[in-house]
Amino acid sequence: MLKPTLQLRLGQTLTMTPQLQQAIRLLQLPVLDLSAQIQEALEENVMLEMEDLPDVPKTSAESTVEIETIRAEESWKSSAMDRNQDSGWNGEARPANDFADQTGQSLREHLTWQLELESFTPREALIGEALIDAINDDGYLTTELADVTGFIDEGAGVSLEEIEKVLAKIQRLDPVGVGARSLSECIVLQLRQLEPSTPGVDLAVQMATDHLPLIASQEYGEIRRALRTSESAFEVALALVKGCNPKPGLAVSPVAAEYVIPDVFASKVDGHWQVEVSSSGIPRLSVNQQYAKLLRGTGDHAVLRTQLQEARWLVRSLEIRNETLMKVATCIVARQKDFLDHGDEAMKPLVLRDVAETIGMHESTISRVTTNKYMHTPRGVFEFKYFFSSHLSTTDGEDQSSTSVRAKIRKLIGSENPARPLSDSKIATLLEKEGVTVARRTVAKYREAMKILSSSERKVRKPR
Repeated sequence: MLKPTLQLRLGQTLTMTPQLQQAIRLLQLPVLDLSAQIQEALEENVMLEMEDLPDVPKTSAESTVEIETIRAEESWKSSAMDRNQDSGWNGEARPANDFADQTGQSLREHLTWQLELESFTPREALIGEALIDAINDDGYLTTELADVTGFIDEGAGVSLEEIEKVLAKIQRLDPVGVGARSLSECIVLQLRQLEPSTPGVDLAVQMATDHLPLIASQEYGEIRRALRTSESAFEVALALVKGCNPKPGLAVSPVAAEYVIPDVFASKVDGHWQVEVSSSGIPRLSVNQQYAKLLRGTGDHAVLRTQLQEARWLVRSLEIRNETLMKVATCIVARQKDFLDHGDEAMKPLVLRDVAETIGMHESTISRVTTNKYMHTPRGVFEFKYFFSSHLSTTDGEDQSSTSVRAKIRKLIGSENPARPLSDSKIATLLEKEGVTVARRTVAKYREAMKILSSSERKVRKPR
């Protein structure tokens, strides 16, 4: 017969603090948006003050500050959760403080880019492309799973179970909540990214699953009675639900950027590549120590104490942002120094996981840092994403990047005889002679992506 017993267990868990939430949000901001947010904070918080801009940006050699806090993102895969209890909720949650991608990249392109870099098998990628085609600009899957098979070659013999598994993988991509089939599922996907020990998360999932219409109509009393929960626990869970973004796809906007301000600068000094974090347009903040001293030893001025805490968090979050940018940019430059020296044909294969493992962070952190961030190099200004490309095998066993192969294709076409242009099959054969194994259809795919016409359309016919 079993008897009830008490056991004491020790364990460690990672909890998403408000400071870490803020640090993660700031990671994805481009320079202009970050500058605007800092300016707003300066106007609203008397505890913040602006220092003079530094004369010399911090270099990678000088960046020695540890950033262990940000590594807690191993258990936090979403930056869309901005716990703002003051937001309104008329039928939909107010979006968290997500800033749209101003690169001109569509949601489909953003998801496809991740599809190529993540651990999708060729068969899963085939299914994934069909699913991505069925996701609208808000980030929702608009087609029944059974109908997705109609978008895939019948000879593939794809099952509904396979489609469901691939959809689950797509729903873990950035932005969090993408691929949902309903508002309820979208919110639950975002809540599930929280650390399981987060206060109120289970109750929030229950509310999002069963009671969204009541939340929209603000019938909170009925929800509390149905869930048999206290008012304090309900408020915590409600804040989590309200913090979710009901349209995660809008975080990636097709509107092109008006201005591009580099986040980092890469330059070669004495034969070695160095990285500097840009200070252009971003003031250096600090806490006003005179005001802070006035609050010591007194329990009064609750509002000022709150502002003091928020000021300290913001200053530390900006430090974490710069340190993370520095680490990621330094890793990219170290891997792609051949590209910086010799151009596209020397680009090395690089995926998010490579950088994540090198600097000890989660892949989703790297995804945020590389989105809408720019690096100024002697070869021009490039978005961080430009340095990432998938692996292609070669006969000598050393992988080449898809960017390098594209450059080789462009070079071959550029030097062809206009009267006898190279076919895709011929290009594939020439690449194979160089040790690059690539299928004809892959050549066609890369050629079309570079907006290069087919051989028949490129052919220059002699006048009669």
